[in-house]
Amino acid sequence: MDNNKKSVSIKIPELKCIEFRVESDRFHYGRFTLSPLRKGQANTIGIAIRRVLLGEIEGTCITRAKFHNASSEYSTITGIMESIHEILLNLKEIVLQSDAYGIREGSIYVVGPKEVTAGDIILPPSVRIIDTTQHIASINEPLILDISLQIEKDRGYTIKNPYDLKIKNELDEFFDIDAAFAPVQNVNYSIHSYWDENETQEILFLEIWTNGALDPKEALYEASRNLIDFFLPFLNAKEENAKEENAKEENRDKLAISHTSTDTKGIDFNQMYIDQLNLSTRIYNCLKKANINTVSDLLNYSEEDLMKIKHLGKKSVKEILELIRNIGIDSPGNTF
Repeated sequence: MDNNKKSVSIKIPELKCIEFRVESDRFHYGRFTLSPLRKGQANTIGIAIRRVLLGEIEGTCITRAKFHNASSEYSTITGIMESIHEILLNLKEIVLQSDAYGIREGSIYVVGPKEVTAGDIILPPSVRIIDTTQHIASINEPLILDISLQIEKDRGYTIKNPYDLKIKNELDEFFDIDAAFAPVQNVNYSIHSYWDENETQEILFLEIWTNGALDPKEALYEASRNLIDFFLPFLNAKEENAKEENAKEENRDKLAISHTSTDTKGIDFNQMYIDQLNLSTRIYNCLKKANINTVSDLLNYSEEDLMKIKHLGKKSVKEILELIRNIGIDSPGNTF
């Protein structure tokens, strides 16, 4: 045993949650480490996971609102402290959670005086409110605030174009709301390098802040799953190549079968190569070394001539003769 050989230990990176805080319903914080990593790997993972956390995690928002006693986004309602525009901004900040896709309907119907909060929103069973204390409006007089809401689940950010929406809003009386679907509010990562077993290794530190619709652990799980989905086409590329190779092999087999048919009419044996005869590798190599490349070359050899070829035995010659008969030739030694 060579004592000078270095032992190589393969260490699998491990993810650990080293800190988790819930400061409020809408403020969750988590700090994670991933180690050990080889030099450069921490930065690669950090960049990718940060981008996915901020841009690819799905969330649920109120995207449209209709006030049954107001016609303009910039109008006010007597007896309500906030303008319509301010109420829309407050609705934009409501944190929701939903497993359902498509447009869901919600509503607010309250009689003042009252402090209207997220808890006053009437929602379908598939949607729930994270923080029911979120402020919407303050009603100072005995009047009714009646709002119809549309709720959607998506990812990223949707900014409405006021010029494109002006005519549409006049027709359906709904006001569109800029939607910030992302439940992850911020992500930071840092890298610590250290020397271990004659090589540089790294630790990736990851900090995640969420709005409470997902906690940081759930957000990290969703981001990891999305990353895997992104790379699936690259993994499937190998399978597709294998399928293509199998298809080519099947076509070659079909071609070989068609050429070994007993119907030899119209076949040019000068253009039919011995590759198409399904010879064993050893026989094929022996014939190639004897400068036999086409079936026409092979037909110029008699059985005795074939026996003289180096490394071709009686059994091999018998196999060749059988293949020759399969293409409609009784015996070699004939020319065409």
